[in-house]
Amino acid sequence: MTKKDLINSGKVKSVFTTDNDDEVLIEFRDDMTAGDGERKEVMSKKGSYNAVISSKIFKVLEDGGVKTQFINLIKTNEILATKLEMIPIEVIIRNIATGSLVRTYPIEDGTPLNPPIVQMDFKDDEFHDPMLNDSIIKALGIATQEEIDTLKDLAFKVNDILKEFFDDAGIILVDFKIEFGKDKDGNIVLGDEISPDSCRLWDKETFEMLDKELFRKGEDDKVMEAYVEVYNRIIPDEDKAKFDL
Repeated sequence: MTKKDLINSGKVKSVFTTDNDDEVLIEFRDDMTAGDGERKEVMSKKGSYNAVISSKIFKVLEDGGVKTQFINLIKTNEILATKLEMIPIEVIIRNIATGSLVRTYPIEDGTPLNPPIVQMDFKDDEFHDPMLNDSIIKALGIATQEEIDTLKDLAFKVNDILKEFFDDAGIILVDFKIEFGKDKDGNIVLGDEISPDSCRLWDKETFEMLDKELFRKGEDDKVMEAYVEVYNRIIPDEDKAKFDL
């Protein structure tokens, strides 16, 4: 596998072509951003921790029957993945009310949500990722009703698998956002990443935050400590020996 041309450079990841037209290499950088990229810092090894954590989570989801773009972890901060045409929708599952939900609606912070809430946002920084509904998605030509239903069904399946996975590690999966794309055959596949950047994770006993929310709150000195804690809880010791982290 050869890393070739840069396809896209986002806020925290860069995507490159490879010598296989159906595969891409995703580089996880050490950048940390908030507020549509208005605030940015660099945190040592953050990209590696997110790549390794995402790799583990994708493997868990594959074992649970969810098709992902993950192929292999090439380096601690580089993932080989199936090339996808990404759907510009962030699918969000909320198990506990917090964040923008309680700022926007009359619901108390920390309220368990049963059933969980599914939310879809338009992935576009220019428009600040506004919330979508089925009618708007279809009006924009982003997805058909059948595809929308598939995205929701897959998101709930991901939630069921990961709630149990994190619970076993003493972590509450509060909420998360995921992205999907289409492979060369038109199949909808889970892509991008699932990491402390894209999830809200709380310690099951103390309710301390173990995710990017610490950075949003300006507690920069606690961010990498939290990411390392998640890594230590979900990565088996025999696998840790493979990584220079």
